[in-house]
Amino acid sequence: MNLARRLYWGTTHFDFVGRRRRWFMLSAALMVVSALALGIRGLNLSVDFIGGSVIQGKNPAEASLSEIRGALGRLGLAGAKVQITEAAGEKGFRVQTGELTPDLEDRMVAAVAAVVGIDDLDEISRQTVGPTFGRQVTEAAMRALVVFLILVSLYMWWRLEWKMALLALVGLGHDLLLAAGIYALVGFEVTPATVIALLTILGYSLFDTVVVFDKIRENISERSDRQTLSAIVNMSVNQVLMRSINTSFTSLLPIGSLLFIGSALLGATTLREFALALFIGVAAGTYSSIFLCAELLAVWKEREEHWQRIRRRLGRKGVEDEYAAREPEIIPEPEAAAALPAATGAVPRPPRKRRRHR
Repeated sequence: MNLARRLYWGTTHFDFVGRRRRWFMLSAALMVVSALALGIRGLNLSVDFIGGSVIQGKNPAEASLSEIRGALGRLGLAGAKVQITEAAGEKGFRVQTGELTPDLEDRMVAAVAAVVGIDDLDEISRQTVGPTFGRQVTEAAMRALVVFLILVSLYMWWRLEWKMALLALVGLGHDLLLAAGIYALVGFEVTPATVIALLTILGYSLFDTVVVFDKIRENISERSDRQTLSAIVNMSVNQVLMRSINTSFTSLLPIGSLLFIGSALLGATTLREFALALFIGVAAGTYSSIFLCAELLAVWKEREEHWQRIRRRLGRKGVEDEYAAREPEIIPEPEAAAALPAATGAVPRPPRKRRRHR
């Protein structure tokens, strides 16, 4: 039976728990890189969070970053964030500064317009956000995140068990830190749309983790006296592997279209921050549920007396990992013959009679 067929029927035998050190080392390396990126580069927060002024418009003269920064430097705004944008083959610019007085903002607009070749100042859009509004947006986002985590933790504690709920939160922290680290590395702006995308991927990550944990719980109730916990976790992850792959693939296709086609090729840069958060979250959520949370659960619960007693009993029988050691199930010939017509529509051939030789 080839790999695709075994994946489809959930009969693969990948030893996820046995290779857990590889997954843990990979996750640790990703977390270190993400933490360093956040500490060194930091997040590029939009004006909605930190307050300030933003002007943007077309760049018919195709002025360079140095030219725009030079005009701003003469006004004492050398610390402003300047970007050269491009949408549908047309050059543009974007300037973000701290909070400015109305007079200084007008002078900034006039100076930049002269550099980029715009005569009508009304063609340059302005956005001004006070620090109070930015603080309110940040506080609202944090409250939404905390309430979400509390409610989800309580539900998982009631539906599964407290260890699974805690490890699901560990997986969420892993996915959030990875997403934040990538944002810090690529320098994409963090906007309210990004926060919405992050809250969305939290739900997706938890959904995938709950699917894996629920399958583990189901198999524990059926096989807890015949197999080690590592074997049960391995079997459960293999059984839901194809479902996770299909769900992730069908989710990543439209998100990838937004990110790579809509943003990169068609110039829809406003979708870039939202699509990137979704893409990272879906991929990281799938990885953490299969390669991190399940293995952490196996390591943690294997220390319980019940599972240590089962491991010792199976060890005395010469079976260290019943799941890895088991042979493929062989269907008896009468049952196989009975199942053949239903599966293929074929009719089994009756056995031939032996001829007697005289």
